[in-house]
Amino acid sequence: MKVLVANLGSTSFKYRLFDMSNERQLARGGVERIGSPESRCFVEIGEYRGELTQSVLNHGTAVDACISQLTHPTHGCLQNASEISAIGFKAVHGGRLSGVQRIDDTVLNAMDEMNSVAPAHNPPYMAAMKQLSSMSLHIPLVAAFETDFHQTIPEAWKRYAIPASIANALPIRRWGFHGASHRYIGWRTAQLIGRSDARIISCHLGGSSSLCAIRDGKSMATTMGMSPQSGLPQNNRVGDLDPYSLPLMMEHTGLTLERLLHLLSSQAGLLGLSNGLSGDVRDLEKASEAGNSDAKLALDVYIADIRRQLGGMLMALGGADAIVFTGGIGENGVGIRQAVCHGLEDLGIGLCETSNASGFIERRIDDSLGKVQIWIVPTNEELIVARQTVAAIQS
Repeated sequence: MKVLVANLGSTSFKYRLFDMSNERQLARGGVERIGSPESRCFVEIGEYRGELTQSVLNHGTAVDACISQLTHPTHGCLQNASEISAIGFKAVHGGRLSGVQRIDDTVLNAMDEMNSVAPAHNPPYMAAMKQLSSMSLHIPLVAAFETDFHQTIPEAWKRYAIPASIANALPIRRWGFHGASHRYIGWRTAQLIGRSDARIISCHLGGSSSLCAIRDGKSMATTMGMSPQSGLPQNNRVGDLDPYSLPLMMEHTGLTLERLLHLLSSQAGLLGLSNGLSGDVRDLEKASEAGNSDAKLALDVYIADIRRQLGGMLMALGGADAIVFTGGIGENGVGIRQAVCHGLEDLGIGLCETSNASGFIERRIDDSLGKVQIWIVPTNEELIVARQTVAAIQS
């Protein structure tokens, strides 16, 4: 069984193709700048690396372009599109509709209701799903919602202190995101440390960041809440914010609530803290080393919030057996990892500077003196979505 896993942006379509008989990745690729006369189409199939420029009008035609690459007579890995058993989408927010769902009008309507909560994520996924549904490809389409992994969080850790009448009427709670990544980290780390009952804190740090407390492979708490804009400061999204600050900012800026929310989801976070310099930690680290105080402040706030949330995850689990760093920053941020773990020896958390600085991509980096193991584990969200997709179509 071959499954195509789609990861979408507003102008991008990236995919991985898996042979699920042995969970082997057959190909990866995608299309960037969708809607442009010069869209970039790229593919990796075995040793083959290909790239071309062509006009790709929408996500539906992007899928066509990718299938053409996969079925190419010279370098393709498929005879025809019928070999694809299903397309799985790493969907973000369906409100009360979570889990893994065959895509139909019910799924699309549920996602549509949450567009205002996930404006950067839901609309492009819905557009692609609708386009593919109308193309009569005869390939089952499956949505694996990011919120699914967090359904096991106890009620006390996911409820907001709002009136019960509102909470009962609307899907307002800490839904959590990055579910596929945290699920993979829970599964893989249990393998690495040889304990299925391990208490694991997954630190998914990247352009979008969140922490998750995992016990027995299940989510017990997470830092993101109602929307992907919440929790830690993101690269250009604000993170947690007191709602009573909104009227003050509206009065100061003259912006409507809608425009202010757009500002806070596109020009805030690390980008805003650094006074517009960058939302990329690599840029901020270089600027900070050169003496830029705004860049240093952005990094300091980011690290301080990770540490604050790490403490909350420790409380949710009653301690930890392993702390795992993943995501672009988590896997590559030597300085970030060092700053997050600094001075935590009394909590049984000690970093080995040598192991932290270099080694295999997947490696243990604690000093072996404390009770808590520290790991770097590259995530594999697409594999999790592929597994969920297989389960959905087989059921």
